[in-house]
Amino acid sequence: MMFPSDMILGIFLTSEFCIGVIGNSLLFLSYVYIFLAHRYLLKPIDSIFMHLTMANILTIVFLLIPDIASSFGVRHFLNDAGCKAILYIYRVTRGLSICTTCILSTFQAITISPSNSKWAWMKPKLSTWIFPSFFFSWVINMLIYVRVIHLVIARNNANLVGQGYVHAFCKTREFRDEKSWQFFIVIFSRDLFFVVLMMSTSLYMVNLLFRHHRRTWHVHSPSLSSQTSPETKATHSILLLVSCFVFFYWLSNFITLYGFYTPEKIPRLEGINAILSSCYPTICPFLLMRNNKII
Repeated sequence: MMFPSDMILGIFLTSEFCIGVIGNSLLFLSYVYIFLAHRYLLKPIDSIFMHLTMANILTIVFLLIPDIASSFGVRHFLNDAGCKAILYIYRVTRGLSICTTCILSTFQAITISPSNSKWAWMKPKLSTWIFPSFFFSWVINMLIYVRVIHLVIARNNANLVGQGYVHAFCKTREFRDEKSWQFFIVIFSRDLFFVVLMMSTSLYMVNLLFRHHRRTWHVHSPSLSSQTSPETKATHSILLLVSCFVFFYWLSNFITLYGFYTPEKIPRLEGINAILSSCYPTICPFLLMRNNKII
């Protein structure tokens, strides 16, 4: 039996799915077009944007499709193999989104750092480090989440009791063995490292922008004071992007942990968590397009 609240949730998730996929796809195709037709306009940072939008599309697709199907009353949508594949790809692409946002923040912080700073020696090498960073992100996330293939199974009943992660048609086995807890600690350590690095570089950029603003405060010419450099605009966009990421990341993780440890699972909580987890990849392309005149 389907309840009105399930229909409302399904419509909301479908709308978020369409907005997120269309927004990221348009941004990705815009960069592909520029790469093919006007390659001279591309900057090294644009490859990071392309990688981030690709990770966002995959995250939205593999996160929301099972939840949309569940909210519209579809039963037995995934078996064990389907659950393992869906959750593995989702977790890997979500990890890629974390890593790529961190790479983006670090890249921009080094780019706008003064020539006399201790980071200045990295500037000439930045463009050569981008693709090795992508490769490292893919490898580390694919290796970390191999454990998901063993842990995840299909849900065989509607009411679940006990500790464990629940995702639409799938669930994890209870974390009883030592290896499962090691897996949990590895994920937490990886997320903490990238989030701390992301926030550190963001605070560094805020400090640079504040000092620059103080130095240029004495300039009273309207033509000069009203102009903002492309680097400053890009920095503002990235700071806004990181702020959104950190906010939705901690909120989603809090709900995930609550759902994990609560004795009896709350079905509505799964839908709310799906909405929050997909907010960042959905909003991301529109924040990037905000100050990009080329797009």
